[in-house]
Amino acid sequence: MIIANWKCNGSKEMMFSWFENYSKEIDCGDVPPTVGVAPPLIYFGYFNDENTSLRFVEWGVQDVDHLDESRTGAISVDMLIDMACDFSIIGHSERRQIFNENNNLIRKKLKSLNKRIMTILCIGETKEENDKGITKDVLKEQLEIVNGLELDTEFTVAYEPVWAIGSGLTPEPKDINEIHKYIKDVVQSNSENNLSPKVLYGGSVTDKNAESFFKEEFVDGALVGGASLDGTIFAKIVNIFNRTK
Repeated sequence: MIIANWKCNGSKEMMFSWFENYSKEIDCGDVPPTVGVAPPLIYFGYFNDENTSLRFVEWGVQDVDHLDESRTGAISVDMLIDMACDFSIIGHSERRQIFNENNNLIRKKLKSLNKRIMTILCIGETKEENDKGITKDVLKEQLEIVNGLELDTEFTVAYEPVWAIGSGLTPEPKDINEIHKYIKDVVQSNSENNLSPKVLYGGSVTDKNAESFFKEEFVDGALVGGASLDGTIFAKIVNIFNRTK
């Protein structure tokens, strides 16, 4: 699966241009591409399936609250269901760093989404943690939120090294593959139903380096940030995934 995370970017003009460019470049072929787009929530209502190339696109959000009622500015899971939302990203490093979200809060979000809306859990280490050689320790700690939960079969993890996001730097594909296998093993060992999740890679994914990642056995797709803002480039990444996998 290839997910576009637009973060806090976009406008009506940008979206219509994106749709046009994506539609021209995407190759739906015999097997429909598995694609998701997470725009800013305010633009969610602009999407529809009238365009044939968008028929196979799942629409999601970049975050959600775990409760409803007296929480000014929050969006609940029930609201997402009303909007026919397909998935929600949680735990992105920007949410952890800028908004001080911790494992306790992210676990609450996971429990509120679980078996209701597909969850994409983001995890990743900082440059300092990577340099110290403690990447696996950091990821294992972040994955503690799945302990003892019977996870939805669509539960997905996105491995995003914090130091790679938007930097143009990426780990070696073989190292990514090793980490993805480790993530699958940790979730399988600690979830109630021993689920081995899909694991996406995120962090400076482009149409130039995507194939090197997708060739790896345990890379099940990508969570794409900056490169997803261009409909043409994002469609190229999707096409590369479909050809590779």
